[in-house]
Amino acid sequence: MSDLINSASPTLPAIPDGYLNIMGYVDESEVNGPGTRAVVWVQGCLRECSGCFNPESWPFEVNQLMAIDELADKILSNPRNQGVTFSGGEPFWQAPGLAELGKKIKAAGLNLMSFTGFTLAELQSPSAPVGAGALLDQLDILIDGPYVESLAIHSPESPVSSRNQRIHIFNEAFQDKITWASDQMEIHILKDGTRIITGFRGQLGLE
Repeated sequence: MSDLINSASPTLPAIPDGYLNIMGYVDESEVNGPGTRAVVWVQGCLRECSGCFNPESWPFEVNQLMAIDELADKILSNPRNQGVTFSGGEPFWQAPGLAELGKKIKAAGLNLMSFTGFTLAELQSPSAPVGAGALLDQLDILIDGPYVESLAIHSPESPVSSRNQRIHIFNEAFQDKITWASDQMEIHILKDGTRIITGFRGQLGLE
């Protein structure tokens, strides 16, 4: 997948300054990182990995534009949220906006984690997506590498979904907090009756 980072950037839809193009959001997840977390799934990914949990996130067309300030307020309004996880889609194609959101979240005392299909080395290279360094600077934890179906892990003891993926802990306070398991799923029932299914066994979906 390293050729992806060397190819031309995707043609991204026009996202106004101060906004993110997101696919979904939940509060109080316990299968997407340490503790109880808000999860933001961004829209858009080039990889189209076989077995991807969220194929609905692949198109880069605008799905739901949400103001960064509004999203920060939403996250912080729930006192049970101890941290935030960025997933997707590919978070690093919207790195500048997520870095801005991350600063607001970190300033309020929450921790920050992201998944990415890039490797850390790619994100630290000169050809990384715009704003990658700024987003990395905000993260406490990064899980990198694309999902590879042939390397899938089905274990209640593994926090990653395929064997090529790596956990990078940038904040030593989280060295002993990598205790969640990827082989879990949650069903969140929203106020309007729709359901969001998230976790390794459940594709993110609205039904």
